[in-house]
Amino acid sequence: MELKTADYRVKVGKTVKLKGWKTDEKGGMNKKEGKAWARVLADELAGWQERLYAENKQSLLIVLQARDAGGKDGTVKHVIGAFNPNGVRIANFKVPSEEELAHDFLWRIHAQTPKKGMIAVFNRSHYEDVLVTRVHDMIDDRTAGQRLDHIRNFESLLTDSGTRVLKFYLHVSKDEQEERLQDRLDNPDKLWKFNAGDLEERALWDQYTKVYEEALTTSTAAAPWYVIPADHKWFRNLLISQIILETLKDMNPQYPETDLNPEEIEID
Repeated sequence: MELKTADYRVKVGKTVKLKGWKTDEKGGMNKKEGKAWARVLADELAGWQERLYAENKQSLLIVLQARDAGGKDGTVKHVIGAFNPNGVRIANFKVPSEEELAHDFLWRIHAQTPKKGMIAVFNRSHYEDVLVTRVHDMIDDRTAGQRLDHIRNFESLLTDSGTRVLKFYLHVSKDEQEERLQDRLDNPDKLWKFNAGDLEERALWDQYTKVYEEALTTSTAAAPWYVIPADHKWFRNLLISQIILETLKDMNPQYPETDLNPEEIEID
């Protein structure tokens, strides 16, 4: 059972129209089958992460972007949760501090990129500076264009330095977002997650669609964007797991060689 992950990758140099990408796909399987397969992938992911950590020569950066209630936290819990926490760093970029605003917009980002052997997850990322800022008229189109160019160069620097970059846009429908926000209101255990500001952002749905489409044009061969159908959480988790696994296998980290001969060592 394998999904054709290339079908979800944004082609290099192509414009993006999100209305042409499905949000409710199931990959031809049902929830029970999908969750069972995801458990198999989780075991494989753990093994390949160990090899990456042991080799200590390469690193992996995973970028998660989505609208409110799009499933970033759920992806971290159910996909990234397969990894050993010792080898993972998760960064969440919120409103910049005064200190961060005193530097270029990538200053705070670069400090969170993964060192050799590590996996870093950006739960929101440097793309916030070409998304929220544009929708709320904090920057003009010219500045946004410059920032997108800087982002391409920044990601190229990372890949040239041995960091693979995977970027996932969790593509949720407006109806599904409504259900998830309502569930936060109705469920006492989830009420803490509800933010009235999410409704203000939801009212700007079309504006966010436009800026996301432009951000997705930064997909490159070395730092691709994937548009992940996210209405069904189990399928979202399955597809992202497979893409990460394929990437780790392509990186092909190796356990370091050693001169030790186990037969010559006796443990008293």
